[in-house]
Amino acid sequence: MKTWGIGIIGCGSIADFHIQALSEVDNAKVVAVSSRSADKARAVAEKQGCAWYSDYKELLNDPNVDIVSVTTSSGSHHKIGLEVLRAGKHLVVEKPAAMKAEEVAELMSTASDCGVTLSVISQRRFEAQHQAVRKVLDDGALGKLLLVEISLPFYRTQAYYDSADWRGTLSEDGGALMNQGIHSIDLLLWFGGPLASVFGKVATQTHEMEAEDIGLAILQFQNGAFGTIMASTSIQPGFQATLNLYGEKGTIKLEGTAITHWTVPGVEQPDFGAPAVGGGGVSDPKAISYVNHKLQFIDVIESIETGKTPVVTGLDGYRAVQLVESIYTSSQQGKPVLLEA
Repeated sequence: MKTWGIGIIGCGSIADFHIQALSEVDNAKVVAVSSRSADKARAVAEKQGCAWYSDYKELLNDPNVDIVSVTTSSGSHHKIGLEVLRAGKHLVVEKPAAMKAEEVAELMSTASDCGVTLSVISQRRFEAQHQAVRKVLDDGALGKLLLVEISLPFYRTQAYYDSADWRGTLSEDGGALMNQGIHSIDLLLWFGGPLASVFGKVATQTHEMEAEDIGLAILQFQNGAFGTIMASTSIQPGFQATLNLYGEKGTIKLEGTAITHWTVPGVEQPDFGAPAVGGGGVSDPKAISYVNHKLQFIDVIESIETGKTPVVTGLDGYRAVQLVESIYTSSQQGKPVLLEA
């Protein structure tokens, strides 16, 4: 069995989750890390027993690296991601894939041209309750989908946004939608399908920053179902994200990792034991589990080995960023944005 060499670009807190996850993947090994801070890179490398670089381009030239995980700030994902792909390395990029949909589209086309795999971290798809919902929808057990609601009432202090000059900027970080809300948005699109129209409003109400700390939207999917979004980092003390699905035959309600309501004809509510602990990033972005990152890495490696499509593709990353962009555009123009079928 081949052991896949993993290179990690970026040695901040998110990289820790990737390193922990990869330590439990039998056929993967972190062989190199890179950070603009030589001290950070060296410290991580000494702990992992791997090579380190202060210039990520040197990591891309390392012949032991097969797959690159990009965990840098969001605004750098596009530039670094393109260089990873053009170096012939498979790319796993943290969410969002880029800050603009057109940039994600360029990553997709480059991956295709270079014959390598592109996947965007959307690890919440791998949570057991979301896998169960996906099966219910695939089996048609809810009947016609009527409405999908997501709510993300999170909290971040002003100190969080002041901790780095890129935080809360539209070009480098994004606000409640692009940063914190992107996982819930990915799930909404995974369950609801392609969109037909978006009407949105955004505002910055309680923080000093460029991006929004609250975003709202009403959506219509191409299949006729409706959707709603609320994402904020101003809600004290912060609450778990919720996701509700209403079909013509039943209803499923989720809060955090827990199923709080399950009416699905002919399908018993699954029992996954006690809900996962870890906080879900409600008021602390580091309070999440690495387990589902591990499952996504396993899926990506299996996709590379077998040629199957990853659970999370570049197109999925594109649609999530496109939705956030559409909410911004709608808010600016005061009218719905129509999306191409």
